[in-house]
Amino acid sequence: MRRSAVLKDGTKVQLRIVSLKDLKKLLKFFKLLPYDDRKYLRFDVTDKKKVEQRIKSFKSLNIFGIVALLKNEIVAYGILEPGTFDWTKSQAEIRVIVSRKYQQRGLGMITIRELYDYATNHDVEIVKARMMRPQIGARKIFRKLGFREEVLIPDYVKDQENHIQDLIVMTCDIKSFWAELELIYKDSDWGRCR
Repeated sequence: MRRSAVLKDGTKVQLRIVSLKDLKKLLKFFKLLPYDDRKYLRFDVTDKKKVEQRIKSFKSLNIFGIVALLKNEIVAYGILEPGTFDWTKSQAEIRVIVSRKYQQRGLGMITIRELYDYATNHDVEIVKARMMRPQIGARKIFRKLGFREEVLIPDYVKDQENHIQDLIVMTCDIKSFWAELELIYKDSDWGRCR
């Protein structure tokens, strides 16, 4: 998979599947993220060994990961991770990170659309997102995409500062997800960004 996309401001980016060859660029991308964006992630994304191990696990866990590049630098990263048990095989979890410099330009939605396309071609029926309570901006974006908060588990996870946080699980069925994506791009960026 290798595609071009145009952001709202006319900037052209390349989207492709992430590989181990991207390790150095991915570490640079993660290190440039503001600490407030990194501290709620599942693991320390500035740790080379952890990031390398994660990318190596993509194939065995059927994780679909993509990057968006501008001038050979990663500006967005997204993954779709399928359920690992028979009872969750029709579900997948979505995660997207966009460089602050490229937020509000349509890059997050373009990345999400690529993950959605993959999900529909791999029998995913429900997409879920998990986040910590302080991630208010992420919850707003997912609500806009048709996700609803299903579960709040108090004092369930720890952030990178070792503070206990509530975990929120949001879900969206794939048909509703598509409907919301179409509404967002209708008569504006959808046709140009495709």
